[in-house]
Amino acid sequence: MAGSHVRPPMDLDRHLEIDPAEWSKPDTYDLVTALVVPRPIAWVSTVSPGGHRNLAPHSYFNLVADHPVHVAFSSVGVKDTLRNVRETGEFVINFAGQQLLSALDATAADVDPECDEFMIAGVTPEASRRVRPPRVAEAPAHFECVLADQVPVGNCTLIIGQVVHVHVAPCVWSRRRVNPAALDPTVRLSRRYGRLAPVFTPEESPSPHVLAE
Repeated sequence: MAGSHVRPPMDLDRHLEIDPAEWSKPDTYDLVTALVVPRPIAWVSTVSPGGHRNLAPHSYFNLVADHPVHVAFSSVGVKDTLRNVRETGEFVINFAGQQLLSALDATAADVDPECDEFMIAGVTPEASRRVRPPRVAEAPAHFECVLADQVPVGNCTLIIGQVVHVHVAPCVWSRRRVNPAALDPTVRLSRRYGRLAPVFTPEESPSPHVLAE
């Protein structure tokens, strides 16, 4: 069945109905990443077998199990992060707050494998407890992970890691748990960055009139 639009229109005069394979890759990317929001960002640190440090953001990321704890992120294509994880079986998820946004964005650049993104971003490598890759000292929380599985999916490789050590700084801890507002994570909104909206329970939800203001 033919789709309703051969490419993204400026405005919709009727419902959009498409097979995503009908659109170009950039157009499909803009569509699906604007619908799946906000997306947490895994700031992944790895090290090559030769000892070269790597640090890169991955916005296809989430928690996938809690006992034992597993996380997953996708690598688009084969980049330094994926090569290092495959060869060493270890990585660290660094949680970047808004104060680290410039540093995180700097590590999104495509550079040679020998380049040290810790230096490019101006952040401090700190030794991890259970894995070889260093963590970002300025980040308030980290998951140290070992590779559990890798699955090819479309143009990506899904990396599943078991969390073997968790580090959380006192500045983001309150009332027996992490305070999301204090963590103030950077999130991904299509091709842009964002931050957490106000947090509330269903009972505290504002009325529709308040949301519309």
